[in-house]
Amino acid sequence: MASPQTAPQPISQLAVVVHPADNVAVVKHGVTAGERAVLASGEVLTITGDVTPGHRFALRAIADGEQVLQYGQPIGRSRGVAAGEPITADNLANDTVCVRELPADLGNPPTALLPEAERRTFRGFVRDNGKVGTRNFVLIVPTSMCASHEAQQISTLAEFTRYTRDRFPNLDGVVALPHNKGCGCSDGSNLEVMLRTLANYADHANVGAVLFMDLGCEKTNLTLLDKHLKRRGGMTTDKPVAWLGIQDVGGTQAAIEKGLMLIDGMLAEANRAERTEVSAEHLVLGVKCGGSDGFSGLSANPALGHCADLLIRNGGTVLITEVPEFCGGEHLFAQRAKDLQTAQQVFEYVDWYKDYAAKFGTRLDDNPSPGNIKGGLLNITIKSLGAMAKAGTTRVEGCTPYSQPPAGRGLWLMQGPGYDQESTPGLVGAGAQIVVFTTGRGTTIGNAIAPVLKLASNTPVFERLSRDLDVNAGTIIDGTETIEQVGQRLFEHVLRCASGTVLARAEEHKHREFQFWAEQSVSL
Repeated sequence: MASPQTAPQPISQLAVVVHPADNVAVVKHGVTAGERAVLASGEVLTITGDVTPGHRFALRAIADGEQVLQYGQPIGRSRGVAAGEPITADNLANDTVCVRELPADLGNPPTALLPEAERRTFRGFVRDNGKVGTRNFVLIVPTSMCASHEAQQISTLAEFTRYTRDRFPNLDGVVALPHNKGCGCSDGSNLEVMLRTLANYADHANVGAVLFMDLGCEKTNLTLLDKHLKRRGGMTTDKPVAWLGIQDVGGTQAAIEKGLMLIDGMLAEANRAERTEVSAEHLVLGVKCGGSDGFSGLSANPALGHCADLLIRNGGTVLITEVPEFCGGEHLFAQRAKDLQTAQQVFEYVDWYKDYAAKFGTRLDDNPSPGNIKGGLLNITIKSLGAMAKAGTTRVEGCTPYSQPPAGRGLWLMQGPGYDQESTPGLVGAGAQIVVFTTGRGTTIGNAIAPVLKLASNTPVFERLSRDLDVNAGTIIDGTETIEQVGQRLFEHVLRCASGTVLARAEEHKHREFQFWAEQSVSL
């Protein structure tokens, strides 16, 4: 325990007070019982218990039943908290109420964009449909789990025996999308979502050529996928496409040999694409978080939000998902909606997810993981208010289903789970050519066809995982940079990564995770 004679320190040295209305402060590096803090009012507050980094103590007495405030928003109800007392799951009741009353004439003005002549640029692969890729992959798409092994074998062998950067300088590799869905679809999978995701990856701007594969007898076969593509107007680019049936060619080994032969023809053709300088308005940025801690909402997420604002003001698009992590704060997105209809759709997305979770006997309140809680995210409302900061401050233009490209530019909310392995691929399926993923505990995930940049919320985790994390926002907590400075630095890094000047750490380590959220019990 600290000595009572220890000189009190300014509150800014010990903790972060996020909003002037807050009655709690978030500890930076850990404090011990007896330490004293000088508040903005000049009052000296004694902290009555040990508080670990990312957790909170009360700035004043918070009466039983009174709302506990962080971000200027309720994060729970006090069970009676004394001034200086640590906030814990025992004295914080998780029963915040989201106020959903909106004016009938709700409307927000469009986000002010920079003049075209002032917009930033990056070097990307311009496709014949006008979309621009940040990478150029040859992609192998199995229509079911029954073709996933062969698809993976072809991509691995092609990369090790056919592809080199020296021979194909404009290609980023050969990659497959192995998954565990399809076939008879008796596992509850939503077939439409599955086909949409696979088709959107094949048609993605980061893909220069596609090999579709099936076993031959499954329900989700090449014929069905072809019908789906034709129903949506076919592929929107003239990239080379081939189709391969494993049973048709004589089994696994024959399919691998045939696939490699087809890839041989695609490599040179896809390599003809070259990077050219284009406006940042062509970028679609997916924003994600995972392995979050109590600092995520104070440093990495708002810094990413500032980066998102910069991109949108340059005419670009930002997609945010993880709808369960809007819970408790969804009214803030609704208040930023372009009109009442969009605001109501925000509430509908959250309510749909609540009903979806209930079908499995769970609640969105169960969302924070053990790692989240240990890092300071005691309930879903605290997590949501911090997570939503990734979306910045611009107007919400609309909502889009999982893995469905938005209907316009600006900020869009995408339906999707909090599970990283499914929500990240959904963002890419919806058109994101690059993703920024914030983390406080340390996450290494990547994506099959898009770079995933990691933004650390605190300096210790950035230093410990320096070969996996790309940018450090812990400098905000350290007091050496502002949110705006880190956001600007991140924006510059995004443009360099989009141009291929630098790789994401996940790319360097060949992280190519792919899975999709196809177990919806109702259509999205």
